[in-house]
Amino acid sequence: MDHLKDICEGDKVLLVWTDLGSDTEKLQEAVSKMKETVGGSGSVAVENLERVKMGNHSQSYFNKIYSGCIGEPVTDHPADTLAYFLKILAPSGKITIVERCEESKLPTVKSSLVFAGFTDCQEPEIVLSSTEKALPVYAWKASKPKFEVGASRLLSFAKKPAPPSEEKAPAAAKPQANTWTLDDLEDETVELIDEDTLLDESDLVKPDPKSLRVCGTTGKRKACKDCSCGLREELDAGKEPTKKSFTSSCGSCYLGDAFRCGSCPYLGMPAFKPGEKIQLSDRQLNADK
Repeated sequence: MDHLKDICEGDKVLLVWTDLGSDTEKLQEAVSKMKETVGGSGSVAVENLERVKMGNHSQSYFNKIYSGCIGEPVTDHPADTLAYFLKILAPSGKITIVERCEESKLPTVKSSLVFAGFTDCQEPEIVLSSTEKALPVYAWKASKPKFEVGASRLLSFAKKPAPPSEEKAPAAAKPQANTWTLDDLEDETVELIDEDTLLDESDLVKPDPKSLRVCGTTGKRKACKDCSCGLREELDAGKEPTKKSFTSSCGSCYLGDAFRCGSCPYLGMPAFKPGEKIQLSDRQLNADK
């Protein structure tokens, strides 16, 4: 009964009892003392542990819950029962549960309270020492968070306004930059550029085809490292690059891609007869629609 001394006037208390055995008057005495303490502004509700969820109590109604304090201490509070206690307990409300437990399982009970949503779980206090026939009895105290279950709040990342004493003088307004528009083209002050003066005679000269030579592999004017199109030899000799004629090393390139190796120059081209010039049809030259 020592842990019932935390009750104050005006509290709304839920007392959950277990098996009373032959000492039925103990529950009545505890309830009478609690009602005297809370007075007319408070309330005391009494429920059995096995039927507490059938009470349909209002959400966040009680600010103190005591379970297992009266009667034979239980060996376990189910997870759904602890979740129900959290639901009917008001924010910042206190809960005290009493269980008969082995010393090695004390952290498990504390974890059950944490997983149910309770905070500020204190270390267990021993109520009854162990005997030859019974395990020791411990009491755990915890609290509900200061917010309601499922509550949300919009986070604001705006800067807080400075106190009046620390407010600085307003900075001078920056001059607004002039915006260029097409509305004032008829103004006499607007100078227009003659488009014929943008190009000179050198820009109109046709480029020399020799300067347009590119590598057949990379498409660049410089020959690649493993040049196979003949551009490197032509550039080294200073000659006009010519189209390189390919010869088949396996003799089966004309049969189609299925018979061509990975480096075959005819890869992707249609099958042809030996010695025949490859020509693509108009359908193959047009893009698919």
